[in-house]
Amino acid sequence: MDRQPRPKINGATLTLEDGATYNGESFGAAVPTSGEVVFSTGMVGYPEMLTDPSFRGQILAFTYPLIGNYGIPAMRRDEFGLPVGFEAARIHVSGVIVSEHCLDYSHRTAVMSLDEWLRAEGIPGISGIDTRALTKRLRARGTMLGKLEPPGTNTGISDPNAMNLAATVSVREVAQYTGAGPGRHPLVVLVDCGVKANIIRCLLKRGMDVRVVPHDHYFLNDEFDGVVVSNGPGDPKMCTATVRNVARALATGRPMLGICLGNQIMALAAGADTYKLKYGHRGQNQPCIEVPDPRVGGPRRGLCVLTSQNHGYSVRADTLPSDWRVWFTNANDGTVEGIAHVSRPYFAVQFHPEASPGPLDTGWVFDRFARLVKGGK
Repeated sequence: MDRQPRPKINGATLTLEDGATYNGESFGAAVPTSGEVVFSTGMVGYPEMLTDPSFRGQILAFTYPLIGNYGIPAMRRDEFGLPVGFEAARIHVSGVIVSEHCLDYSHRTAVMSLDEWLRAEGIPGISGIDTRALTKRLRARGTMLGKLEPPGTNTGISDPNAMNLAATVSVREVAQYTGAGPGRHPLVVLVDCGVKANIIRCLLKRGMDVRVVPHDHYFLNDEFDGVVVSNGPGDPKMCTATVRNVARALATGRPMLGICLGNQIMALAAGADTYKLKYGHRGQNQPCIEVPDPRVGGPRRGLCVLTSQNHGYSVRADTLPSDWRVWFTNANDGTVEGIAHVSRPYFAVQFHPEASPGPLDTGWVFDRFARLVKGGK
C-alpha cells in the first residue's frame, strides 16, 4: 500500500507542573497542548484507548515501550452503526507520550501509522523519552498537570478537572438503537457522560433497545425499563445535573447499572462521597475482589477477576449509606471497585465490563443487568 512520506523529526518537550522536563522527538501534529499527564499499563489497544472519551483533557503516557507496531485500522461500523476497533469516531486524548513509536507498522487491517493518524486528527505526540522514569515520578508524586510543546512555543497549563468534562463528550441529542433479536425489547436509558461504543454494543447484543441521552437530560418522564450511567472523564462532582437526575431515578425501583464514572455518580446520588486518587488506575490488568455480604444472597467466595480500568477518582467506602454496600475492591490498593444496593436492583462497577481492549472476566455484569431489566433475578 502507499504510505505517506516519513515526517521530518523535530524536537518536543514535556513539562510537568513541578518543573520536571523531558526532551524527546515530536510525532503526530506539531502543535502545543496541555492537560493532566497520566499513564496506562496496557500493552495493546491504543486505538481504543486514544478514542476513549474518558481520556478527554489528558496527555496519555504508555508504559509499554513500543507503541504503533500494528498501525491503525480503517474506520468501519457494525450492524448497529457503532465504530469497530475504536471507542468513538475521533481521538479524545490531548497528547500522547511513548518511549518508541513505530512507523513501520504491520497488520492486515492497518491502513495508516499511529503518526499519520495523530497528524490527521491534530493530536501531538512525543517519543524518545524515559517513560519508566516519568511513570515512577507520577506514582511517587501523584498525577500532575503538564504541557507538551514543539520548539519555539510557550503554552500555558490548564486544569481539565476544573470543568465538567462529561458535558464536552456527551451527545447533544437523544439517539435510539434497536437491540439484537426479534420481538419486543426492553428499553434502557443510557445517560451519556462519555460512553464507550462497546458498552452500547454489549447492551444491544443482549436484546435491549438503548436510548442514549445527554448527560443532563431529564429522563424521568419517559418510559423505560432500566438505566445505565456511563463512563466518562473528569471529576464526578462536576456532574451536578447528572447526579440530581440519577438520585431521582433511584426512587423508581427500576434496575440501574453504573460503569466507571457512572459508579461514582451513583454513589454521589445515593449520598456517598468521592475523592481523587493519587495517580489512578489505567490499564487492562487490574485485579478486583468481590466482597461477600451476609445481607444478600448469592455466592460468597471472594471471586477475583481481572479488569480493564481507566479512572482517576474513587468512592469513599465509609460514606456509603447503610442500605448500600461495597461490592468489589481493588486487590492492589483496596479501593472501591463496585457498589450495590442491599435490596434494590442497583449496582455499579468502577472497572469496564465491556473490556475493549482487555480481559473478558466480567461480561456477566451485563448479563445480570439484562436479566433484571427483563423481569428476572
